[in-house]
Amino acid sequence: MLRRRLALRLTIIAMLALLLIPVLTIVMLGVGVLGAYAAWAVLGTKWAMAGFFFGSMSFIVMGFVAVRLFSVLFVPLPLPEGVRLSPEDARNLHRLIESMAWVLEAGHIDYVWVTPDMNAAIMQRPRRGIFGRIETHLLIGLPLMHSVTCPQLVAVLAHEFAHLAVQRKGAGKYGALLRAWLLRALDRIGYVFPSIGTQADCWLSSFYCNMARLARIEEFEADAQATKVVDADLLGETLIEVSLREQFLSEDYWPRVLAQSKVRAKPLVRPFRDLCLGMAAGFLRRATACNALLSDNEPLSQAMHPTTRERLSALHVSPAVSPCNLPSAADHYLTPLLLTLAWVFDRAWWRDIRPDWQLTYRMACRAHKRKHRTMKGRIRQKKVP
Repeated sequence: MLRRRLALRLTIIAMLALLLIPVLTIVMLGVGVLGAYAAWAVLGTKWAMAGFFFGSMSFIVMGFVAVRLFSVLFVPLPLPEGVRLSPEDARNLHRLIESMAWVLEAGHIDYVWVTPDMNAAIMQRPRRGIFGRIETHLLIGLPLMHSVTCPQLVAVLAHEFAHLAVQRKGAGKYGALLRAWLLRALDRIGYVFPSIGTQADCWLSSFYCNMARLARIEEFEADAQATKVVDADLLGETLIEVSLREQFLSEDYWPRVLAQSKVRAKPLVRPFRDLCLGMAAGFLRRATACNALLSDNEPLSQAMHPTTRERLSALHVSPAVSPCNLPSAADHYLTPLLLTLAWVFDRAWWRDIRPDWQLTYRMACRAHKRKHRTMKGRIRQKKVP
């Protein structure tokens, strides 16, 4: 299979590249020792202090470079961000997740998180950072839960668990961790040693292209695997619904929320608390919007993922919008927790956005005052005979 061969080749490259870093570290330490020995051998017989100084400097400089290079292997893994849901908090949601994981043979889901993002994802992490048992985290965005119905949520989970069942079982999950480890190390090298990072990017350009190619193949494969559990028409309908809702949030809802920073010191609405109301009041499910989303001029939102049009074409389904006035998955599975989750995400959002918000508000106030003074000056000039 193409995906397995490509994943194996990329994993081998990642393993060799990761092994090369400690080898280069040892070489640098050896160069430092040889430099210290050479400096002492040349200068030590006549100028002992000069030999000791230059020898020590050679070892210290090369040792510092070696330690900095070796440290790129220990970039901490990004941890799940959001609110962790225990089985007692959302029993029905956990039952759905367990049943879906059992049907797709995706293994055990260790933790379920609700995030403020408009997506769902599977994250696997070693328990002790680099070593230990691989734990599986399921991340579900609260905006996504407000956007889809219960059957559509099943389609979303089927796609995510298909990644686990087909691509992240057994040796596959360790290969994915190795590839991700190399990407983090390369990113860190570009920050610590910019010139080396630039050269490494040139050498590994084909590796990056094949990683993007692998991600696209995995998306198509996960869609195909998900259709063994859910209907292809339902999966296509879910793709359309999520794309339209995401477009509404990014182009309409959030710009309207942030536009208040020009007239108010604090937001009048709480975006996550009022998300459900905003969806109901502002989002219009139209066939014209669907056609615009799937037009030939559809931009590539992410290079690592196929477009909605490409995924629908691979599923052999025609674009269709879902029926209106159906309860959302958030209302069904998270009703007792919705206010608490919204409160947590609103506080975190305001903590992050507050400096930029207040800066925008102050600049808008200054611009308004300048405009007001200018108008008053013009009025006075007109009154002067």
